[in-house]
Amino acid sequence: MDSAGPKGSFGRHRKIMPFEPGSIEALRDASRQKAGSLNQHVLGYGPQAEAEWAAAGIAAPDLAAMRKYRLERIRAELKRRGYAGALLYDPVNIRYATDSTNMQLWVAHNPTRHCFIATEGPVVLFDYFSCEHLSDHSGVVNEVRPAVSWMYLYGGELTEQKVRRWAAGIADLVREHGSGNSRIAVDHINPEGVEELARLGISIGNGEAVMENARLIKSPDEILAMRRAIVACEAAMGEMEQALKPGISENELWAELHRGNIARGGEWIETRLLTSGPRTNPWFQECSSRKIEAGDLVAFDTDLIGPYGFCADLSRTWLCGDANPSNEQRALFRIAADQIEHNMALMQPGISFRDLVEASAVPPGDCFPTRYGVLYHGVGLADEYPTLPHASDWTSDTPDGVLEPGMVLCVESYIGRLGGREGVKLEEQILITETGNEQLSTYPLDTR
Repeated sequence: MDSAGPKGSFGRHRKIMPFEPGSIEALRDASRQKAGSLNQHVLGYGPQAEAEWAAAGIAAPDLAAMRKYRLERIRAELKRRGYAGALLYDPVNIRYATDSTNMQLWVAHNPTRHCFIATEGPVVLFDYFSCEHLSDHSGVVNEVRPAVSWMYLYGGELTEQKVRRWAAGIADLVREHGSGNSRIAVDHINPEGVEELARLGISIGNGEAVMENARLIKSPDEILAMRRAIVACEAAMGEMEQALKPGISENELWAELHRGNIARGGEWIETRLLTSGPRTNPWFQECSSRKIEAGDLVAFDTDLIGPYGFCADLSRTWLCGDANPSNEQRALFRIAADQIEHNMALMQPGISFRDLVEASAVPPGDCFPTRYGVLYHGVGLADEYPTLPHASDWTSDTPDGVLEPGMVLCVESYIGRLGGREGVKLEEQILITETGNEQLSTYPLDTR
């Protein structure tokens, strides 16, 4: 037997060289550079999505310009409201501010990842340990620090101690970059955090107001990104419509939209709003195992977060199978389509929210009790401000405003008779322009 063993084997007396501090740092830097170069936002959305965008004639957005624009919008709003900075926990707000992502849905209900934006100073992202590479592509993040998470999942009965450590770090940033101003905007925060920041002399205001107003007006590059998200969504809708055959379940059909979105680099879908036949009335029943039958109406609302993190929020109602629709199905569809057409024409720059809803078409009397909750709502990285109800639902605390160029809104209709069998859901995504509006959504209606 060869006692030396095969070449390269580990003998009992083999010497292991210890890591030197310098080598650890070099390996860490190399690892970060490798991961940063392979970031999903660097690799792009793949040949399928790119080919569809090229066929649609939609140029790529200038992401560096888009990120700069967004940060300028946030800081302008902070200055206008007199804040030293913003502390953001909402992952959609962090995406807007930094264009970086990390477990978006998980952090939406586990408040860990957060970001501080100084009005006059740096953007500091607090991320998970060893996740610096996730924002290296951004160009607007100045520093990444390990997040101190004080949710109960991590802190247990010692949460108060973690809160104190977290708040001390935030207070230090405010003192360093606030020029004596200790007032910051915060979007989401638990009471313990408010109390500890107050103890340290930091007062907080409504960060949602800052961010919703910053996100209100889209730049040309944001509109390009949104157009691309809609193209990807509508391509996935086409695949879903091809799969619509009698006998498929609602869940199986809905899965086609998810698959098509993810395949094109999209991110998630916010709801489960796809129903068929008798489940289309009333609206807001969630997708189920029900088998779709020939002659059923199939209604859905995409609520899709697609490429670039942009929302494509479209609704369509299809007829399953090759048969002609019933007179009732045709009537419901025509009411919904006419309402959308009328209300879309009203969406002009300069019209006030109140005047818009007062002039809007509404469902007829036997469909009004089942009406959709809003006529219009803003849209960007998700559903956004404003939300405009029916005129009859306008209350003293409904905010008024004016449609402006660069805003994007969805116009909605649900038509189903109270106590009826089926209903129709339609929705379009509309850009307000200098001279009128442009319909961004293009997926054809089922005209049967």
